[in-house]
Amino acid sequence: MWTVPNIITLFRVVLIPVFVIVYFLDWRWAHEAGAFIFWLAAITDWFDGYLARKLKQSTPFGAFLDPVADKLIVAAALLMITHTYATLWITIPAIILLIREVYVSALREWMSSQGVRELVQVSFIGKAKTMAQMLALIGLLSGLETFMGFPIFWVSLGYILLYAAAILSLWSMCSYTIAASKHLTGKV
Repeated sequence: MWTVPNIITLFRVVLIPVFVIVYFLDWRWAHEAGAFIFWLAAITDWFDGYLARKLKQSTPFGAFLDPVADKLIVAAALLMITHTYATLWITIPAIILLIREVYVSALREWMSSQGVRELVQVSFIGKAKTMAQMLALIGLLSGLETFMGFPIFWVSLGYILLYAAAILSLWSMCSYTIAASKHLTGKV
């Protein structure tokens, strides 16, 4: 259980309350610091998977905890940006992303119980959605439009990427549902 990748994943779980607390501190750079902590968590997500494969330290506990850690921190970030921006333009794609995460997790669990989880394994579309989602959340959490007087448009890019992630999210959800349809309807 105490492999390097699992320790990194547990670190990501521990970062969640730190991320939330820092983001809501009454401090000038709180949002930027919160976005940095979220970025750090996103990097550790890639890093723990890489190390698990490279060091051949994949474990059932890590296979369970990694997606849970991802979903927890992303759900927290989505709730935080809906609170911060308080607009339907953020809330609607955030809800789409949350619905997709719950739906696909349940679909994968059910397909696993049927012995055919491989039909709904992570696809390229799912990975593209995750990348767009993470970058969108970093941009929106940071609230930065300029840095040291230079325009960087992180928030504007965050909006665009959030919508791209929502579209990819719906696309991947439909793809997984189609792949699982025979099993869902009992027509196997």
